[in-house]
Amino acid sequence: MALISFKKTILRNLFSKPYTRKTEKEFPEGTRGHVENDMDVCILCGLCSIKCPTHAITVDKAEKTWSIRPMSCIQCRCCVDNCPKKCLSMGTRFQEPGDEKVTKTFKQSEKAIAAQEALMKAAKERAAAAAAAKAAAAQGGAAPATPAQGAPAAPAQNAPQNAEEKKD
Repeated sequence: MALISFKKTILRNLFSKPYTRKTEKEFPEGTRGHVENDMDVCILCGLCSIKCPTHAITVDKAEKTWSIRPMSCIQCRCCVDNCPKKCLSMGTRFQEPGDEKVTKTFKQSEKAIAAQEALMKAAKERAAAAAAAKAAAAQGGAAPATPAQGAPAAPAQNAPQNAEEKKD
């Protein structure tokens, strides 16, 4: 009896349309695919590699490179959520399967490197100016020290001049 009903099922499956449908190539908005990095915005801080639970991301500040092993990535989005510059995003296409593990490495462009160096230089100049202003305010706000008390007349102003004189 069971053999006759099984033959009916086989014949029906051979001559009917399949019940499955083809999947879409592009996935709907909000699905997780792969991590994308905008290297022109990335500052190579390394927070993404620290927060990655599978250690799929590697940041090399000396060589100015950012690497990811796509087959180790679990698309948890921790790197995207913790990026301070928001240069990481999740793409909607999934990683293509392959027979070997690949590491994708991205290098910063010369333009991005020059822009970051200019920002660092400006930040150092602002910090030095703020420190000088703080020292001047401390000197001006406190009671003036006399040479008899053992304090120098103007240490913040004389130090840079002495340094320049030593260079010449």
